[in-house]
Amino acid sequence: MSDNAGKELVARLRESVREVGPREAADAAEGGAVLVDVREREEYAAGTATGALGLPKGYLEVWAESKIPDKKRPVVVFCQTGVRSLFAAEALGRLGYKDVRNLAGGYRGWAEAGLPTELPGGPLSDAEQRRYARHLVIPEVGLEGQAKLKNARVLLVGAGGLGSPAALYLASAGIGTLGIVDFDTVDESNLQRQVLHSPSRVGQKKVDSARRTIEDLNPFVNVETFDVRLDSSNADEIIEAFDVVVDGADNFPTRYLVNDACVKHDKPNVHGSVFRFEGQASVFQRGKSPCYRCLYPEPPPPHMTQSCAEAGVLGVLPGIIGLLQAIETIKLTLDIGEPLFGKLVLYDALATSFRTLKIRRNENCSYCADGAEFPGYIDYAGFCGH
Repeated sequence: MSDNAGKELVARLRESVREVGPREAADAAEGGAVLVDVREREEYAAGTATGALGLPKGYLEVWAESKIPDKKRPVVVFCQTGVRSLFAAEALGRLGYKDVRNLAGGYRGWAEAGLPTELPGGPLSDAEQRRYARHLVIPEVGLEGQAKLKNARVLLVGAGGLGSPAALYLASAGIGTLGIVDFDTVDESNLQRQVLHSPSRVGQKKVDSARRTIEDLNPFVNVETFDVRLDSSNADEIIEAFDVVVDGADNFPTRYLVNDACVKHDKPNVHGSVFRFEGQASVFQRGKSPCYRCLYPEPPPPHMTQSCAEAGVLGVLPGIIGLLQAIETIKLTLDIGEPLFGKLVLYDALATSFRTLKIRRNENCSYCADGAEFPGYIDYAGFCGH
């Protein structure tokens, strides 16, 4: 396109697209309009209008409808100087948005008017932005989402078969703080599946081994360790300090305890368990889904339960379930997708099959029913016959 043709097209767009100044755009945003920054990510990482939705023009027509589902909601688009956003406004009009305005003067005009700005990538260093580059180009993550991951605090109950893959991938993804609670030591028999540990660490505390692996994998992750058995005396103090709890316990008393503590403190409980060739995963949170007690009101009789040492487990199976737990944790942190609320995923390794079952909440559950007061912790070992 020649310069003259380009100028003529811009002139035509100015006639068809409503333009507003910075102050009018700010008033519109206060009134409920959504501000959309259509610049490239590296541009708005240097600063954008406070509260603006970053949606680069190249992704606009692909992602606009998922990011701004209400097409009657007013939209104010802007770029650096107000020209590229004219084309964005025209594209949104073609998609059916009824009230699209262009910010004349773009972000430069907004900043010069002294209106509030923010640094979406502010919490991320240049080194972090390079490390998470493949996240930053995903519209559902971007700089804002990566900053959420960095600010998140996730507790892993267990540094064993499930906790190992979950920890590795949550650390790689940039979860800022990983808490690990485990009182055990590394045993040779762990090495077939517990990929956080190595032969040189046999006999060491699992939390210490896990810390070394995670810190070597991603130095931007803060690791908090709890070399204790999780029980009623310490569950409140430990779990309350985290945003999401990943339950990788290998016994029923701890699973019920984790459930009850998460209900008490309104924390998402990302559950996983494995047995020989089968695994399952779900997400429990009071007010959003059933709890673990709704699924299993009573533990199985002791003679029907076997540990991994007694029954065995295929070494790679915890990797699959642990990664499902990591994915669910990231979805919860970013508030994207559909977490496994009210669903139980069953995986059969021998049949290579996934099944998803719906879980109904027990309206009379003494822990998560509407209006129920927390009944207190119990003797979990006695409850489970251990």
